[in-house]
Order: sequence, then C-alpha cells, then structure tokens
Amino acid sequence: MANILVFAETRGAELRKVATEAVTAGRRLADASGGGEVHAVVAGPPGVAQKSEVLGRFGADVVIAVEHPGLATFARESIAATVAARAKSASYRAVVLGFSAQGRDLGPRLAAKLDAPIVSDIIDVEVTGDALAVKHPGYANKVVITLNVGGAPAILSVRPSAFAAKESPRTARVENLAPALDPGSSKVKVTQVIEGAKGRPDLADAPVIIAGGRGLKAPENFRLVEELADAFGNAAVGATRAVTDEGWRPHADQIGQTGRQVSPQLYVAVGISGAIQHLAGMRTSKTIVAINKDKEAPIFKVADYGIVGDVLEVVPALTQAVREARQGH
Repeated sequence: MANILVFAETRGAELRKVATEAVTAGRRLADASGGGEVHAVVAGPPGVAQKSEVLGRFGADVVIAVEHPGLATFARESIAATVAARAKSASYRAVVLGFSAQGRDLGPRLAAKLDAPIVSDIIDVEVTGDALAVKHPGYANKVVITLNVGGAPAILSVRPSAFAAKESPRTARVENLAPALDPGSSKVKVTQVIEGAKGRPDLADAPVIIAGGRGLKAPENFRLVEELADAFGNAAVGATRAVTDEGWRPHADQIGQTGRQVSPQLYVAVGISGAIQHLAGMRTSKTIVAINKDKEAPIFKVADYGIVGDVLEVVPALTQAVREARQGH
C-alpha cells in the first residue's frame, strides 16, 4: 500500500473545484497502489478546517488543516515549506495538486525542496509496477505523451477538469498543523487582490465555455457570446489571443498556448479559425462545437460538431434554442 499526499487548493476559505479533482486523482492512485490513504493538505485562514467533510466525501482519509490569518491569500513560500515538510515526514508515493495558477507556482517549488520528479498538466495516470504511467499533452496538444515516472514522491499536477470529481465517501480524520514557515516572513507581499467579473464561473471551473474569435467582426458583437453563455446558465466566456490583443476582452479570458488551458464538458468556438496556439488550450475539451463560415477552418478538424454559417445569424438562433430547451425541463 502507498499513501498519496494532495494539496487541496483554496481561494480564501473556499475550496476550488480543482481541489476535489486532485483528491479524486489521489484516491484513484491510492486504490491502484493497494488501498493506501489519501492525505489532503488544506491551507487558509481560520475556519478552513471545516472543509474536511467535503474532502472526505471525495476520498480523503486524512485532512491536514493549516490555519493562519496570513494564509487568507496564497502564501506560496509558507505553503510550499509546509507541504514539503509533510511529504518528508511520511512515505508518500506521489504529491498531487492542480495545474492551476497556484499549482504552477507550487509544483516546481515542491520538486526542488523534495528533489523529486515532476510532471505537469497531466490528463491521466496509472500505476505500472514500481512506476507511474503519466499522460500529458505535448507539442501544443497535438500528441499525448506517456511518461513512466519512478521514485517517490512524484509531483503530479492535474489539468483542471481532466479528472472529473468523483465521490468516494470517507469520514476524514482531521489533523491540525502549524505552517512550517510564518506567512508573515514571506519575501512576496500580496497588497491587493482584484477579482474578475462576477456572475459567471471561472474558466477553470466552468462545465461549459463559450469562446469567441475575430469571426465576430467587432467587439460589440461579443454580446452574442455572452448571451449564449447566459442561456446555458453555467457557462464561462473565453476568447482567442487575437481578440484579447485587440482589446475586445480582458487577457484573463484568453484561451490557448499562452493563455488558459481548459477541459470543459462542452466548448463552443464562435468565429474561431482554430490556430494551433488556440487549440493547445482547449483541445482536451470533452465535446467541441465549432461555428464558422469557412468550412475549411482548422477548428472543424478537432470539433465533434460543426456549424458552417455566419455567426451573427447562427449564434442568436442557437441561444434561443438553448433557452427553449432549458425552459422545457
């Protein structure tokens, strides 16, 4: 049996969706390794230990609660020192975390502190004897690379939405742990947190993403994308780099090789030609719908469903159809 350590990401005192996905991946690894335990580290301000029930519901046997007022924001140096210290205190097969903004920062720090191998942005993992067979996209998502990772612990960061959160209920034991490094001693000081637009889910958390490109022709036409997202009710709005560079949308909305990598259940590409840089950020979406007037657009090669037509005519009709379908249920 081999135990798995998971970093359960939070924003303030609230768990992120990727936290339950990371615990799900950890549970899968522990079970495949002979039925070991999953130990989840959750760090945040006082009160964050109350999330133990949620983490237990998704497969955590032990919740290690690290509470400190200085952890209300992501105190990278303190959290890295704390997770590394816990990893050194026991024998763990792997340390699992999300491939999010926090995970991209934390993963390499842990690998350096633990002198451990790291594989980022993974979409699947299996146990093969003494090694872990880890899959992750490569060459701008054109291929899936399988790596056999030996040694313990291995640092694995999972792509958001690649591992669907799956309940595996347990009554988690809660352990309280003090930060290994005082958050107040950090060299990095967070002076202000600016939140994006509220009312829609984050791109990393959304089950549905409606993304727009230059095929919308003008910034004012992006309202069509927003209206379609509103019709679904649980959709986020994304954009291509060309659109964000033009100032039509904030850069936080950019999806692609130099933007956000997403894997929603449904991805609707509106007026997006399908440049390889954009495909690198969304190709692993479960279902892809493309709307473009150019039937030769590269986006159709990766789409599960395609609509050839003027987005200014197709999208309003699709929005109305979605509204009617939701009203009927």
